[in-house]
Amino acid sequence: MHPMLNIAIRAARKAGNVIIKSYENPASVKVNTKGENDFATNVDRAAESLIIETIKKAYPDHTIIAEESGLTKGSDNDTQWIIDPIDGTTNFIKGIPHCSVSIAVRIKGKTEAAVVYDPMANELFTASRGQGAQLNGYRIRANNTKDLEGSVLAIAFPYKAKQYSDSYFNVLQKLFTKCADFRRTGSAALDLSYVAAGRFDGFFEIGLKPWDIAAGELILREAGGIMTDFVGGNNYMVSGNIVAGNPKVVKEFITLTQSEWPDRLKA
Repeated sequence: MHPMLNIAIRAARKAGNVIIKSYENPASVKVNTKGENDFATNVDRAAESLIIETIKKAYPDHTIIAEESGLTKGSDNDTQWIIDPIDGTTNFIKGIPHCSVSIAVRIKGKTEAAVVYDPMANELFTASRGQGAQLNGYRIRANNTKDLEGSVLAIAFPYKAKQYSDSYFNVLQKLFTKCADFRRTGSAALDLSYVAAGRFDGFFEIGLKPWDIAAGELILREAGGIMTDFVGGNNYMVSGNIVAGNPKVVKEFITLTQSEWPDRLKA
């Protein structure tokens, strides 16, 4: 096992324990509003602090980029840990048992190790570059779906970018004539991991952040899937607009929907 993956797993499990204890005691959860439809809790911050503490104990020189605390520069800026302590905070606040801890390690711009941990289900998705992806120690593979026909797609409504609602629903309408059904779960990191495990056939979303994407991307790629932006390019870490699935599903998605997206979502 990649040594940094081992530390990421340890950090994710520690954070998961904090999440579960707080989930079982809802009165202990304090909610703050960061922006419109954007929330954080004392549990996000506590879980993130524990993750950072675990990483810094093993790798004090590494740089950390975390959702709540932002950038913590280390003397080694080539190695960056990208952290989302609770991906699916709204689910957590509402008492819906579907959220995850997401941790990725990037070295010179390439993700080398990744963990997405669902503490409620005790499901640990992991990947190391070139070593495949696993769920609780067992190898996983994305579905080899030939096209959108009969597929189940994970979706996420653009609740922070409602100005794109018309385009988004036009895309949904086109997809729905082709696919079998949609699922909307509320955790992008788990959606990507579910595509990697063959539970979903594809996933798309508008305006994600690097900490939403980084770990799930490597797990997906190591399971045989791909990720692109809305025009099939590689700008998704900047734009946050992603399409994920196996190559055939992603290609058909882009062909079918490209004309519906405004130019500013294609950049």
